[in-house]
Amino acid sequence: MKIGSKLVSLVVAVLPAALFVSLAQSQATDAPSFPQHIQPIFTAHCSPCHTGENSSGGLSLASFESLKKGTVVVAGNADKSVLLDRILGKGGLPRMPMGFKPLSDKDVALIRDWINAGALNSATLKRHWAFVLPKKAKMPIGASPIDHYVLARLKLEGLKPSPEADRTTLIRRLSLDLIGLPPTPSEVAQFLADKSAKAYEKVVDRLLSSPHYGERMALPWLDAARYADSNGFQQDGDTYQYVWRDWVVRALNANMPFDQFTIEQLAGDLLPKPSLDQLVATAFNRNHMLNGEGGAIPEEQRSVNLFDRVDTTASTWMGLTMGCARCHDHKYDPLTQRDYYSMMAYFNNVPESGVPSGSGQYRIAEPFVFAGDASQMKEVAAAEEKLARAQSEEKRYLATPEFDAAFLKWSSEKLNLLKAAEDAKIEFSTWRDLGTFKAASFEEAFEAKYAPELTSSFGGAVATLKDGIVSQFEGENTAFYFYRTIKAELPNLRSSEPLSYLFSIGSDDGVVVWLNGERLISKKVARAALADQELLTVTLKPGENHLLIKIVNGGGIGGFYFKAYPGGVKDDVAALLRTSDPKLRAIFAAELNLPARKLLADVDRLKANLPRVMVMSDARPRETHIFSRGNYEEPLEVVKPSPPAFLKAEAKSRLELAKWIVSPSNPLTARVQVNRAWQLFFGRGLVRSEENFGVKGEPPTHPELLDWLAVDFQANDWDVKRLHKQIVMSATYRQSSKLTPSLLKRDPANMFFARAPRFRLPSPLLRDIALASSGLLVKKIGGRPVYPYQPKEIWDGLAITRERDFTYPQSSGADNHRRSLYTFWRRTVAPGNMFDSSSRQVCTVKPSLTSTPLHALTMMNDVTWVEAGRALAESVLAFKTDSARLSEAFRRVCSRQPTSAELGVLLKSLARANATFAKDPSLAAAYLKSGNSKQSTPELAALAAVCLAIYNLDEAMTRE
Repeated sequence: MKIGSKLVSLVVAVLPAALFVSLAQSQATDAPSFPQHIQPIFTAHCSPCHTGENSSGGLSLASFESLKKGTVVVAGNADKSVLLDRILGKGGLPRMPMGFKPLSDKDVALIRDWINAGALNSATLKRHWAFVLPKKAKMPIGASPIDHYVLARLKLEGLKPSPEADRTTLIRRLSLDLIGLPPTPSEVAQFLADKSAKAYEKVVDRLLSSPHYGERMALPWLDAARYADSNGFQQDGDTYQYVWRDWVVRALNANMPFDQFTIEQLAGDLLPKPSLDQLVATAFNRNHMLNGEGGAIPEEQRSVNLFDRVDTTASTWMGLTMGCARCHDHKYDPLTQRDYYSMMAYFNNVPESGVPSGSGQYRIAEPFVFAGDASQMKEVAAAEEKLARAQSEEKRYLATPEFDAAFLKWSSEKLNLLKAAEDAKIEFSTWRDLGTFKAASFEEAFEAKYAPELTSSFGGAVATLKDGIVSQFEGENTAFYFYRTIKAELPNLRSSEPLSYLFSIGSDDGVVVWLNGERLISKKVARAALADQELLTVTLKPGENHLLIKIVNGGGIGGFYFKAYPGGVKDDVAALLRTSDPKLRAIFAAELNLPARKLLADVDRLKANLPRVMVMSDARPRETHIFSRGNYEEPLEVVKPSPPAFLKAEAKSRLELAKWIVSPSNPLTARVQVNRAWQLFFGRGLVRSEENFGVKGEPPTHPELLDWLAVDFQANDWDVKRLHKQIVMSATYRQSSKLTPSLLKRDPANMFFARAPRFRLPSPLLRDIALASSGLLVKKIGGRPVYPYQPKEIWDGLAITRERDFTYPQSSGADNHRRSLYTFWRRTVAPGNMFDSSSRQVCTVKPSLTSTPLHALTMMNDVTWVEAGRALAESVLAFKTDSARLSEAFRRVCSRQPTSAELGVLLKSLARANATFAKDPSLAAAYLKSGNSKQSTPELAALAAVCLAIYNLDEAMTRE
């Protein structure tokens, strides 16, 4: 169906006159509102001198009530109001604000209109539009609500809609918007051949049911959730949050109702008997940055995490700039500092320290859940069931006489060993440093046999090591050797009994231990040194014993811990043995290594290979205080969890908060979400300050449409796919994007939607288009992030302290051709070819589309695009002529055949490329080596270069 004059006349004919009156009033005759229009001016320009008890001249402009007490405003007569006189500088007095730039003509006009409209009357206190519950007006039968309101506004502005775009443009637009991939030539041909009335709708339904729909729709949600695969900051440890990313894709593909989608992400852990998926969903609020730097103060970082959760939740669901109230009451919106910390109270019960733990590649913070794929979780469940049965059997055995007899024998033997060691005369010499040996790598340092291992005569300098504490030393990829003697003199009566000792050893990183020439342990590990990492029970011989320890440090600071315990038991167990404490029974049971112990080790081994996803929990209730000026070290009064007071809602728990956020009593969430949907399909929202629905945000261009969609979205069970279909089925969406001189003059920003928007596609989609049209794209859904082509040494700058290896682990084969959604996202160094994406460090709900030299530099030189150009050239080689090959390549990228003029340009480009490579064949060979997919023949270099140029055409990079 075309949006021609007949359709315009038909739709406008059924529009009620009241709608035009409503629109006209809302755009032209509404009196300025004090909170929405006037107070922001006073706050921005007058508050330094005219707020608080010491307001200059006794005039306070802090609130409606304080202004009402004064005499500077004559309601209904701006010309007689002292306030306006001083703002304009009349009477020879200084112009206000004194010492600053005068108010703009627009602000002065607003104040004048406000005074003339009654100023201090309650009518000017009209509540900000976004804080009033949306209402759904009745629609004429058969009318599209979108087209109904858009056409009404166009008529009001004296504009007409554009005609419908051609079918090729429509299917490409739909495919890019709904699944983020271009249509295949066969899909285009099928649509062009389908003459049925439902042809367009069938394409819409096919795309909405595609498994790639969830991948496309996940992209803006990941930006809002500040999703990344690493923590950020100097150490920038990796995480397993990709499991949550896959949950988002699955939920969107399944068309999970948005209210459920919300509740599970904000409070899935508080649902009755939550499933693993519902726990994983709460990773939304654990996607924040984590600071594991040495100087990080845990409680300070925990507060930063809390601030992030409040700001992200408020921005994502309610479009509120709540972060402004962290240090003081919001200057524009009715948000107090108490409101901010009352919201923070919902997120303050997580059992977390504020910093990640561990070392090496993965650094996460509790709480977390193990979340593997279906087969892995099934294997773990089976092992845990087996363990439970064994633990039940063990419990029965521990109550038998057989266990009692075995325990008595064990405790007697342990006590004898302890007494023997205590009666003996043991002398530990000071530690000796036998040398430091540096190697090219950790592996080499660990495997090499240096001089101390090859001799039985030890010397060396006195080392500064002390038993019972971690000693540190410097040297990367270095082996350190430490030696001591242990002299044992046994009493004559016990000379035949073994002298047992327990050595507690910790190392940073690898460790090898010899006693009297016998190697007791050899562990190649990467870790920070701690007590009890290795517990070795040894038997000392009478006389002199020789203890040699090798510590191999990979990166950063090395470390060593040592402590010896007589009798082969630690001090706490020794104390229990002397008093025959009943707690010994549990220690003996652990030493028996009953089947349950082995099964427990099996479960731990299985879980060690599973992703650990950071999730939410309320397992550690805390009091929440208001912080003075946002400083966690200056807590003030205690607050209870509560939504912002001005919204007059109650929610005692995080689960109740989540349910209120998507309840009909919240005026914001539905509006914010339908506005984001509009932004997805039109480039900008009906509210163009998509991140701010507050007083300083922009008013909606089509307020009645925004409210109609918001109420309808809620009334239809928050059905996201239904909303998306509603938008793309509209005549407004299907318009041509052609910009006529008239529209350029009357509506250059397309505020009124008299045409479809035309905008540059974001870099993740441009990369996916290149992979898909060239035939390289691997369409696997989900899984661990991959490491596709990036500039050489892109991460090397992170290896500041060499605490871990930051060499970029380039993927091979198919993993180089996964969708951009699955590219590993390092917060400190984002993917080099994602040139317009958010930083993923904070919540971002407004896209940043660019057209810069960096854009062209990437798409003309990045390995992915160069390789895609070569693969595209190979795929069209079967066509017999250059004209046919170039036409097919153009069609696969742009979805249409080139015109004769366009084909002529492409043929000339091919001729120039052929001539260039003919002069220097080495250039062709070098060009074709880019990437690691199947190599082309040199003759294809010119065709590949032109295919790369096609990817860089404006039409190829643009959503028409």
